Amino acid sequence: MAEEILSQGEIDALLSALSTGEMDANQLIEQESSKKVRVYDFKRALRFSKDQIRSISRIHENMARLLTTYYSAQLRTYIDITVASVDQIPYEEFIRSISNVSILNVFEMAPLEGRMLVEINPNVGFAMMDLLLGGQGRSHKQQGDFTEIEMRILSQLFEKTTDQIREAWSSIVHIEPELAEFETNPQFLQMVSPNETVIVITLNTKVGETSGMINICIPHILLDPIISKLSVHYWMQTEKRHQPKEAGQLLKKRLEKAMLPLTAELGRSSITVEEFLNLQVNDVIELDQSILEPLLVQVGHIPKFLGQPGTKKNKLAVQIIDHVKGGDDEDE
Repeated sequence: MAEEILSQGEIDALLSALSTGEMDANQLIEQESSKKVRVYDFKRALRFSKDQIRSISRIHENMARLLTTYYSAQLRTYIDITVASVDQIPYEEFIRSISNVSILNVFEMAPLEGRMLVEINPNVGFAMMDLLLGGQGRSHKQQGDFTEIEMRILSQLFEKTTDQIREAWSSIVHIEPELAEFETNPQFLQMVSPNETVIVITLNTKVGETSGMINICIPHILLDPIISKLSVHYWMQTEKRHQPKEAGQLLKKRLEKAMLPLTAELGRSSITVEEFLNLQVNDVIELDQSILEPLLVQVGHIPKFLGQPGTKKNKLAVQIIDHVKGGDDEDE
């Protein structure tokens, strides 16, 4: 039996009732020991665990942020989209909840089997279209059939959301979403059987002065191949992947051929801005380094060696005579 967690207010009310005698402690014990009957509807089978529901909620919270950025850029105004709820219900119940005229986007989710349905409230759709056509985001039009021009404008807007869907699901599976159908009547859609369990993610959406809902319907058959990846164990997984020895040797050979800048510093000096501006040809700048002291040799601007200057085959050269003590990597 699942444990119920009481809020602080319920705990205070319970203690108050016990202290005033309104409730007997023995009566509470008898109620706890008695069997409790809970109604279960076999037509509404729960096929997703709480962990899986939470994982789906996290994915779509990320999707809501991505869609907020996308629609705000496309419509040139701030669009607010947040996750309101995540439920699992029969497909028939979801279809009945949709109005006779709505905006229905059906996405193919290759390589996964099945399709995902995104239902957008007409008020939200008309407000988006009003912004696209230079308005202020008001839903002027009354509920009715869409014209061919309106359907074309909206389908082009929603077709480009495939990038946001792909990125939101990238932490679980790599998919290539594609808008397969654009409908306005839910009776023409029969993606799965009426009793099939679907996940419905409801997004609160505010466009300009209009508020509405965006519902995302995902059938169980689509998530079945990746259902194990939706558990908390997958999110917390810290499996170490061992690379083959050949890969390590190849990486070492490539690193050995990498070019590094090596400089030998003859010395340093400090002068004023006035002295710098008055420098002339043949002027001599005195360095703080004695010719008897070894030069500092740097590798990538990091002091590594001490050396002495010289020539080799009529070219300037420096001979390494010691390592720098107390460097960043003392093991070298």
